Amino acid sequence: MLDSPSDLVTRQFYISGVEHRCAVAYIGGLINEDLVREDIIKNIQSISDQKKLPKQKSKLFDVIYNEIISVANVKKAHTLDNLSLAILSGDTIFYLDGLDQVLIVDSKQWESRGIEEPVSETLIRGPREGFVEDLQTNLVRLRRHIRDPNLRLKEHSVGRRSKKSLVVTYIDGIINPKMVEEVNRRLKSIDMDDAPESGYIEQWIEDSFLSPFPQIQNTERPDIVSAALSKGKLAIFLDGTPFVLILPVTLANALQSPEDYYERWTIGTLLRGLRYLAAFIAVFLPALYVALVSYHPGMIPPKLAFSIAATREGVPFPPFIEALLMTITMELLREAGARLPTTIGQTIGIVGGLVIGEAAVQAGIVSPVMVIVVALNAIASFAIPSYSVSISFRILLFGFLIAAAAFGLFGIVLAYIVINIHVVNLKSVGIPYSTPFAPTFLKDWNDLIIRTPIPTLTRRPQYLQTEDDTSGNLGGEPE
Repeated sequence: MLDSPSDLVTRQFYISGVEHRCAVAYIGGLINEDLVREDIIKNIQSISDQKKLPKQKSKLFDVIYNEIISVANVKKAHTLDNLSLAILSGDTIFYLDGLDQVLIVDSKQWESRGIEEPVSETLIRGPREGFVEDLQTNLVRLRRHIRDPNLRLKEHSVGRRSKKSLVVTYIDGIINPKMVEEVNRRLKSIDMDDAPESGYIEQWIEDSFLSPFPQIQNTERPDIVSAALSKGKLAIFLDGTPFVLILPVTLANALQSPEDYYERWTIGTLLRGLRYLAAFIAVFLPALYVALVSYHPGMIPPKLAFSIAATREGVPFPPFIEALLMTITMELLREAGARLPTTIGQTIGIVGGLVIGEAAVQAGIVSPVMVIVVALNAIASFAIPSYSVSISFRILLFGFLIAAAAFGLFGIVLAYIVINIHVVNLKSVGIPYSTPFAPTFLKDWNDLIIRTPIPTLTRRPQYLQTEDDTSGNLGGEPE
């Protein structure tokens, strides 16, 4: 079935005393060779010196299984599918010639990245650890944060050919069972050859692939996952990626950060308020500028209006084209900076923005006010904790720009109504995306825009419909 790959190692030998031929097989580089040598091969080769062995192969096989192989995780297998999946996953296969079953010995060990703080989710105050690409290591990190015996780890296999391990985690007795059933149903519907990253899983099981908003949260931080599970949510781990999926998610979660809970409530409330302001600027500021300058100059204070008019003198483009050119240029700089090495990327982003902005103003292509507007818009988008939501807001920005260029403030209002209609109809695993705003759960508002003191956060969110709604203290919810 494997067609004799070059990294397949097979070691044949005889069991002395009974002269039965046996073998071990494994993929080089995926196993702990010391374990295979000391706890399997050496033990089996020396058993005739320690005890009298049965001549019958089936009984000898049971003796080896029960008494000889000194590895904790050993199981029997009878099919080629089980055998091939095990050996490709890093297990060692033990054969005894003449039998229709084998032993699968857990011997996985391979090189992996060290645990370090996630680059995309840095905090001033909080744990300095993140998930890695190894599934077992990630589950160990989760166990360190949640030592509840009700923590459930349910394994799935995804990918017809890759057969990657996927683990659904939740806390039994807290989570709504209907949510677990729905997620498992969606996971069983996955039909693809390979899932190289959890983004594939996210896009397969999300409610609406046409929406610009992410309906599933992804994170590399164990503290975020543990806090979400304690709230009554569910997390999905995929082998080979450090990004863990959390669901359900709401729009309000996108503007929350772990530091809202690690700092005192006054600081957390201030920071969260700044993020709501940043979200408004990231979506509306360029569109408002275009609408006011093009259609409603009378709404601008006279001195400011004269100043803007003076700076626009000689600019050959209308405000919409001006805003579009500068916004696209900023997006190109941002994308270039993200793809280059860290030190060079930061230089490109800062120097490129300054040089291009200054050169555009000196050439009379854009006005200085437009450069300020676009710069404020870019800074505001960086203040949003969720990278996926930040991209969604940048997509909406272009829609609002077009609406403002076509109909002014009236177009912005129309576009805003359309977005609101979409958001209130959007769901994340059956949970309304706009909750707790609409539908309204007033008791959840103590952790919405204002983060009340930790001793007051004694109940889990109502919209999750958890089995146990009393939490005592939910400090650390970092969505």
